[in-house]
Amino acid sequence: SSGINAEYGGQTYELLKMHTYCLYYYMEAQRLRPTDSRMIVALGESYEKLHQPAKAKKCYMRALNVGDQEDIAMIRLAKVCEKLHDEEGAVRWYSKYVDMVNSAELEAGDDICLAHRYLAHYYLRNDRLSEADVHAHKCCEFKETKNDGKALVRQIAAHRNSGSGVYNPRFAHKTSNNLRVKLALHNTPGSHKRGRSTPPPPPDHSDNDMSF
Repeated sequence: SSGINAEYGGQTYELLKMHTYCLYYYMEAQRLRPTDSRMIVALGESYEKLHQPAKAKKCYMRALNVGDQEDIAMIRLAKVCEKLHDEEGAVRWYSKYVDMVNSAELEAGDDICLAHRYLAHYYLRNDRLSEADVHAHKCCEFKETKNDGKALVRQIAAHRNSGSGVYNPRFAHKTSNNLRVKLALHNTPGSHKRGRSTPPPPPDHSDNDMSF
């Protein structure tokens, strides 16, 4: 069908890192299958790669509203809120993601360590040390965030001992390039049909809203 062809087109150009073409095909696939959360998430990822996080956020919200088939929209939404410096949104969605993983409603993905790290820093900044400590210790369970977790645990302990400790931004979380690359490997869709010829340049939809 046209929807499947558009999906394959988007996946092919995603593999080729031709993100403008990719966006065009995923927009078409989403138009033809407006309640398919996979297409909406793929569209959001395309917007992120084209440095349009606000539009990506809208996509991930929509994917959650229609029913996230792959259980990835929530963590994507939390991360894009963080990118947009939307602290309230990031805390809300990271917290909900962690809660759903803890209650077995969602399977933990590789990004769970990033959720714990963000929340640990947030609670420490706001002097909520017990909650910060829980997330800091969770960070220590993952190779990617183990060093950050240890630093956070030490800082929380110092804060408690002094009674007037101040959050040290020196330890503020910054995802390393190596971690971004490693996590990206788990989020890349599998290979699909290849050998398609390059079409004429797609219309420029960068300033248009989605069809939903």
